[in-house]
Amino acid sequence: MFDVALASADAHIALATSSDEKHPPEHMIDGNAETFWSTTGMFPQEVVIRFQSLMKINNVHICSYNVKRIRLESSEGTDINKFDMLAEKIFEEIDSQLQQEEIQIEEKRAQSIRLVIESGYDHFISIHKVVVSGQAVH
Repeated sequence: MFDVALASADAHIALATSSDEKHPPEHMIDGNAETFWSTTGMFPQEVVIRFQSLMKINNVHICSYNVKRIRLESSEGTDINKFDMLAEKIFEEIDSQLQQEEIQIEEKRAQSIRLVIESGYDHFISIHKVVVSGQAVH
């Protein structure tokens, strides 16, 4: 298993509902927890990460600030409007530290995942790193 959501593994951001020049959504998948994607203050916020090919995934690790409720969805195809629910989670509020949340999922085939941030502990949230453990489907 390896991080199939890394830009260096040819993953890319297919859609993001907000973007800041200094903190674009691509920062979530650059492998560096020092860079981040910041939202523009309204909820829900969404981002779709598309993998290089169809993957078998089983774990998603998210490093963030101020995320309260998140939903993960997956899609096996290229239609970014057709997703299946993977998991929902409420993150613990942590002052002055990165939230480190691991979400275990049953092994699922996916070409893309969608993160839907339904609410935050503040008006603005940031996602520093998204790690999706998986491997290519052969």
